[in-house]
Amino acid sequence: MIVVLDAATDAHRFGAKASRLAHARSAGLNVPAGIAISPDSVESITRGDGAVFEQLTRCLAELRLSRLLAVRSSAVGEDAETASFAGAHTTVLGVSGVEQLTPAIGTVHASAGTVGAVAYRHGLGIGAAPPMAVIVQNLVDAEVAGVMFTRNPLTGAAERVIEASWGLGEAVVSGLVTPDHIRMRPGGEVVEHTLGDKDVAVVAEPGGGTREATLSSVQAARRCLGPREFAALDRLAADCDRVFGDRDHDVEFAFAAGELYLLQRRPITRG
Repeated sequence: MIVVLDAATDAHRFGAKASRLAHARSAGLNVPAGIAISPDSVESITRGDGAVFEQLTRCLAELRLSRLLAVRSSAVGEDAETASFAGAHTTVLGVSGVEQLTPAIGTVHASAGTVGAVAYRHGLGIGAAPPMAVIVQNLVDAEVAGVMFTRNPLTGAAERVIEASWGLGEAVVSGLVTPDHIRMRPGGEVVEHTLGDKDVAVVAEPGGGTREATLSSVQAARRCLGPREFAALDRLAADCDRVFGDRDHDVEFAFAAGELYLLQRRPITRG
């Protein structure tokens, strides 16, 4: 089954990542538009099933997604409270056109069998790979991106902990850079702002794919977030409290053209 992301509310069919993004979109949060592909349809696409591929291209055409796309995992059981699978499965950014989309879906599907994913499951006592649903969304061509915990994951303190850097969020989540580190109280008061070493940015290529761009020493030393962005992130944290009914959120975000986008929300996990 292939549906618009807004309709992917069933976590058992489309995975928790997709269902939470669907819930966030229905509540008015700024989540990029996209589609969700159930595990059986993902399997069919990877096998070269023409009928499912036609359905995929039709859905993309009807939704009029942008030229560059992000293809993300939404495995059933992923982003659970005891098992986040953060970083265990592959995300493919900067996918251009249907000709690049099929292999990107195949890459995400196959990532359940990588050494890292298998080791992660083994550590949690999980055997078989989970059914792999996939999300395809508009790529946010971010000027700044990163992650935010709405409760300090180390101390449990009720504060926002933010790590951010220039370009796409892949630079932060992959450990490519040392991001700026910010702690701020609910309401937006910044209590710590430590500059990172942000000499590289992951940027989207116009023809598809991404590249690592070397930044000038001046930009690398600049703070990538300021008061306006802090206020927007504080509002996003409060919106997540309202929409998801708790106060513990692990959020991926991006700023582009002055707008803040929610890319992913999971509970702060113990695994």
